[in-house]
Amino acid sequence: MTIAEYLAAIKDRLLADPMVVRFQILRERSTLQDGHMRARLVLSDDTQVEFSEYVQRSPDGQINVITYSYHWADAHGNLISRWDNTPHFPDLSGFPHHIHDGKTDTVKPSQPVCIFDVLDQIGPSLA
Repeated sequence: MTIAEYLAAIKDRLLADPMVVRFQILRERSTLQDGHMRARLVLSDDTQVEFSEYVQRSPDGQINVITYSYHWADAHGNLISRWDNTPHFPDLSGFPHHIHDGKTDTVKPSQPVCIFDVLDQIGPSLA
C-alpha cells in the first residue's frame, strides 16, 4: 500500500461511516515515503473528532503511524477522550501511547492506534 492509498482509505472510511455526518480535511500531504493528514469530523451525536496522523512507509511496504492525536469532544468542546503518543507520560505502561479521559481528568495507558481503531472504539458509544 502506498501513502496516498492509505490516506485515500481514511477518506473512504469517513465518507462511508454512518456516524460521520461531515468532515473537513484541514491538511493533507503525501510522498512516496511519508504522509500527514489532519481532519475535523462531526459525528451523528454532534460530538467532534479532530485528528492528526503522520505516517511512514517501511521498506517492506507497511504503513506505520509514527505520531498521532485523536481528540474527541462533545458539542461544547469539552474533552471526552484523546488518544495520543506525545512522550509526556514516561511512567505509564505502553509509553508513549496513552488516553486522556475527559470525564475523570485522568491519563491511562494505551496501545498504538490509528484513526480506524479510534472510530471503531467511538462507534458503539453512539449506538
